[in-house]
Amino acid sequence: MNEPQKKASTKSTTNVHRRASKQINFRVSEPDYLKLAQSAKTLNMSVPAFVKKKAQGARLVSPKIAAQDAQNITHQLAKIGSNLNQLAHHANQGGQVDPQALRNLQNEVQHLWQQLT
Repeated sequence: MNEPQKKASTKSTTNVHRRASKQINFRVSEPDYLKLAQSAKTLNMSVPAFVKKKAQGARLVSPKIAAQDAQNITHQLAKIGSNLNQLAHHANQGGQVDPQALRNLQNEVQHLWQQLT
């Protein structure tokens, strides 16, 4: 008799820790699922998260930059920032900063800016 009571009490305590206590399940056709999956992928979201946001009436706007492009730009900006930091450190130590190095950094930033516009 104690065994069923333990299971019941365990189940009720696990639901207490969830942010959302209710779960909704529904089925969609394969074409509908593919549309949902494509829309979710475009927004860098999971299908359940996408469907939940849409059901809540959220206005979802697709990003202007693809995820892979955003990662590449972030990586390039990190490299530029590192190079600029090294030049600033060198200048603060009393060293001479090569004007060509600054122009190269400026050109890289300009190139990235063109990708964003």
